[in-house]
Amino acid sequence: MLRRGLHTPGLTVNRSPYGRHRPSPEKSRVWALPFVNRTHAARFLAAALEKYAGENTLVLAIPRGGVPVGRIVADHLGARLDVVLVRKLGAPGDPEYAVGAIDESGWSYVSPDAEQAGADADYLHEEMQRQMQVLVERNHRYRGARAPEPVHGCTVIVVDDGLATGATMIAALHAARRQHPARLVCAVPVASAGALAAVSPLCDEAVCLATPSAFGGVAQYYLDFPQVGDQEVQNALYGDQSCES
Repeated sequence: MLRRGLHTPGLTVNRSPYGRHRPSPEKSRVWALPFVNRTHAARFLAAALEKYAGENTLVLAIPRGGVPVGRIVADHLGARLDVVLVRKLGAPGDPEYAVGAIDESGWSYVSPDAEQAGADADYLHEEMQRQMQVLVERNHRYRGARAPEPVHGCTVIVVDDGLATGATMIAALHAARRQHPARLVCAVPVASAGALAAVSPLCDEAVCLATPSAFGGVAQYYLDFPQVGDQEVQNALYGDQSCES
């Protein structure tokens, strides 16, 4: 059994309320943290998701870092790929620390420790307005005139490159669930134990390759973790499908 804080490589984790928590080994492959880069992590994650291969599977990637991961997962599964547009709500003075998240419909999640981090109601309102503007811009940039891929009745896998607080994944899962998928899966290479516990009740299955102890941020579990640019996202979605080598 996977316990809080234990780094257990090569596992598919199910903490769903619809089934027992059951880790299962990835098919005859061995790896250890840190991952080389997002491509390396995505290949192992794709292997752990092989049971979902098929035409009725949709991979929804969280921009920007989740998109190159999602491209590789989607190609491996023969699935469609789209983005799920969500943004973290950054803490005052520390925008990388998430005190919540918002999706493109305006639905927001605020973490229980937001006020302790200095995010009062006025600050959150302003931060939501800022991030909604980013989402509008990204929708135009990433989708243009294209309609989002249909979710209803599909197996939907929401992918990111890792979870620290889990805030953006919470918003992404909520956005996907609202569209009534047949099955909803959260899939990430690495996550903090707290984040994994927070997102698992919101999906039918949570697939995570590693939950390291003393989690210090997603980037520390990759040797090469560059920022992903908008052009890379567009290439992964519609053009050159190789975002990283």
